[in-house]
Amino acid sequence: MAATFACLTASHYSPQFSRTDAAMPMGCILHPALRGQSRRPVMEVCFSYVRMKYLFFSWLGVFIGSWIIYVQYSSYTELCRGHDCKKIICDKYKTGVIDGSACSSLCTRQTLYFGKCLSTKPNNQMYLGVLRNLQGVIKCQMEEIVPIDLRTELEPRKETILFDKPTRGTTVQKFKEMVYGLFKAKLGEQGNLSELVNLILSVADGNKDGRVSLPEAKSAWALLQLNEFLLMVILQDKEHTPKLLGFCGDLYVMEKVEYTSLFGISLPWIIELFIPSGFRRSMDQWFTPSWPRKAKIAIGLLEFVEDIFHGPYGNFLMCDTSAKNLGYNDKYDLKMVDMRKIVPEMNLKELIKDRHCESDLDCVYGSDCRTVCDQSKMKCTTEIIQPNLAKVCQLLKDYLLRGAPLEIHEELEKQLYSCIALKVSANQMEMEHSLILNNLKTLLWKKISHTNDS
Repeated sequence: MAATFACLTASHYSPQFSRTDAAMPMGCILHPALRGQSRRPVMEVCFSYVRMKYLFFSWLGVFIGSWIIYVQYSSYTELCRGHDCKKIICDKYKTGVIDGSACSSLCTRQTLYFGKCLSTKPNNQMYLGVLRNLQGVIKCQMEEIVPIDLRTELEPRKETILFDKPTRGTTVQKFKEMVYGLFKAKLGEQGNLSELVNLILSVADGNKDGRVSLPEAKSAWALLQLNEFLLMVILQDKEHTPKLLGFCGDLYVMEKVEYTSLFGISLPWIIELFIPSGFRRSMDQWFTPSWPRKAKIAIGLLEFVEDIFHGPYGNFLMCDTSAKNLGYNDKYDLKMVDMRKIVPEMNLKELIKDRHCESDLDCVYGSDCRTVCDQSKMKCTTEIIQPNLAKVCQLLKDYLLRGAPLEIHEELEKQLYSCIALKVSANQMEMEHSLILNNLKTLLWKKISHTNDS
């Protein structure tokens, strides 16, 4: 009679089987009718089955692991191209095309090096680094950003030929006029643009010898095409803007922020894929600082909004107010992590004006700067719908209300919802903006002013 057997898990063992059955391989039990018969052929079959099962799962594990490593490596090599960036910059520096305060550290003395890769896009290289014993973040742009898509990028910063302006023979006065014209186009008519031009020239003088050389001017011109660099210069004395540590060509180093999100948790990307967005938001809230510290961070964010709202050089728009662009230091002072999506209002209006659209969704830059589609003309209007403050309050609503002291919870909720409802088109918007912002700051500050967190 042909041998018949069943392969079962250990949990299917029955006490009625004979003791000799215990000699069978784990997971294999003889059919009762075959007890007493030779077990050797059956054991060989069972061993083959077990070997094949474990071989299959081992192969599957190796395959999945190899795929994950390959995807990770491919993503890394595409996103992290620091060696290419350094080679381009240093080649230009060594041939005398560009110069800047960080050039010798990067290319000659090798005291500025690329550490951990933080890049999220191939053309925006970002790394941890150390410059003059200060921890910083290195940022470098790799290639031209062609046709502007208002939903993605807004920095047509590269010239046809890299570092082609100003040309040889350009005087300092002519360079000042070039910078003034650029600011006028980006920021609009401002009475103190000449003051800003002089500020730029002082930053461009990387070796602090009292004059701006042609290589330094080429570096400064390339950097001025970047909104983040311009904003850092304008707000260099403000508490919540990272300090500029150095530059070389269009590579620049900014102060490192210790905590790089309002929420204190960062997970590997492979884990992020399997976490539902709703559960992820709940996790974020679990890992926030204590409420008084959250209130201090929120006050800092409100102060930053104040700094860029109709400041000395015009109004800047926050077009991505996600938590990943905001951070804080060990004293829980807010620090901006990424300001590339903070753009001059004049600049955005000029670029979005008369853009073809079929719905309001076609009139969006980043994730938060929205205008209206004029259906009669099928063109985007230039009036931004929400001011920065309304978008910031939307971000802070859950952040601040969770764990808020009971005695201010109701008033805080009321003020936050009034803030979220603020519209650019409202009558006396600027007055309402100032009133709501000051009321929020006062409410939060009064609650934490006598605590250690203040």
